[in-house]
Amino acid sequence: MKIVISGLGRMGMQIAEKLTRGGHTVIAHNRSPDKIDTAVAFGATGAYSKQDVAAQFKDGEQAIVWIMLPAAIIESELTAWFNVLPKGTMYIDGGNSDYRLTRRHAELVTSHGSTLTDIGTSGGIMGLKDGFCMMVGGDQTAYQVVEPALRTLSQPSGGYHYFGATGSGHYVKMVHNAIEYGMMESLAEGYRMLHEGPYKELDLAAAGNLWQQGSIVNSGLNRLSALALDENPTLKGIDGFVAESGEARWTLETARELGIDLPSIQASFDVRLASQKGETSFATKLLAAMRNKFGGHAINAESHEDKPA
Repeated sequence: MKIVISGLGRMGMQIAEKLTRGGHTVIAHNRSPDKIDTAVAFGATGAYSKQDVAAQFKDGEQAIVWIMLPAAIIESELTAWFNVLPKGTMYIDGGNSDYRLTRRHAELVTSHGSTLTDIGTSGGIMGLKDGFCMMVGGDQTAYQVVEPALRTLSQPSGGYHYFGATGSGHYVKMVHNAIEYGMMESLAEGYRMLHEGPYKELDLAAAGNLWQQGSIVNSGLNRLSALALDENPTLKGIDGFVAESGEARWTLETARELGIDLPSIQASFDVRLASQKGETSFATKLLAAMRNKFGGHAINAESHEDKPA
């Protein structure tokens, strides 16, 4: 299928490459041209402006635009596309967006005669090799149109599922990321206990690798923790600043509206906020190292740029 990938960040670039490798016609669009050049090098068609994108579609041919951009600019980005692409265009928000705003964005897109599909995408920088996990909401017909691309992106060990009404994909992804916050915090605190406990000189990476061999805490996040500790046992050079990219905040806001108590997620969120004020520890350093391993996020406070996880 022919599909536009707009936003060639860490995950957007991998989505473009995986689809290209899978035989799809990928039109790569990005604000900075150097990333488009990278995509062209692996076989995508470069589109250096929105008008270049429009020129790739014949009259009557449906355009499909998968947007991988920060939540804060999705609405302005959609509005800009309305000026160059015709009615009937299928838009996909594949980033980490607030499901409540996704509902509003869908109404906006519908008013312009097109459709919006929300696809919460997980897999980080391992998705190119391992496959992405995609949580889909929105118009079911649009989902069926894009399903061949999802099938490609899920290979070899990822997956995808259609959850229903507009915003449901982003809602499921939001909760996924909030759970991730809690799991990461628990692991980071545990490794801190090993590091600062009564037994000095413990090999933390060895403990983590052992836990991957049949233990109950065997997990992708623990594997990445062990990898980070194997490479940098004392986490030297990591300042312990841990960014939060919105999903846990939105989950906690929704939980309060529903009267649901989420103490573990709240605590993990609070730790991240405190780290941004200088309250750091071995645990927050490991959190930053984990984020770098799965998402390629900046490991220190300067030049943080959050992407979908």
